[in-house]
Amino acid sequence: MTSGRDVEVRNVVDALNKIDKPWQPHRLVSINDYDVKVVKLLGEFVWHTHPDTDEMFFVQNGELTIQFRDRDVVLGPGDVFVVPAGVEHCPKADEEVSALLFERSGTVNTGDAGGDRTSQVREL
Repeated sequence: MTSGRDVEVRNVVDALNKIDKPWQPHRLVSINDYDVKVVKLLGEFVWHTHPDTDEMFFVQNGELTIQFRDRDVVLGPGDVFVVPAGVEHCPKADEEVSALLFERSGTVNTGDAGGDRTSQVREL
């Protein structure tokens, strides 16, 4: 028996193949108060924080650097990393990265920074 929500199988690879531009997250599924988003990353993003929520990165393909003011964290395929709430960071990908993001529903991709890279979550 289901809880009344639509229940369907989603394929991560198929979802990532539908994304044609970097830095535009697409909601894959939601669980409780969190969204699982697929995204492609390329270049340097913006320095920002998410004051009220952690953000988890799971790298599917490529190499992603999460820059902090005092260090860098480099993630490869299969790696998971959580940026704690309120910590300033800036993702960077020298070559295209495919990733999943786990963050509270309603979280804006540019956090408190805003700007022209702010993107509404797209549905697949």
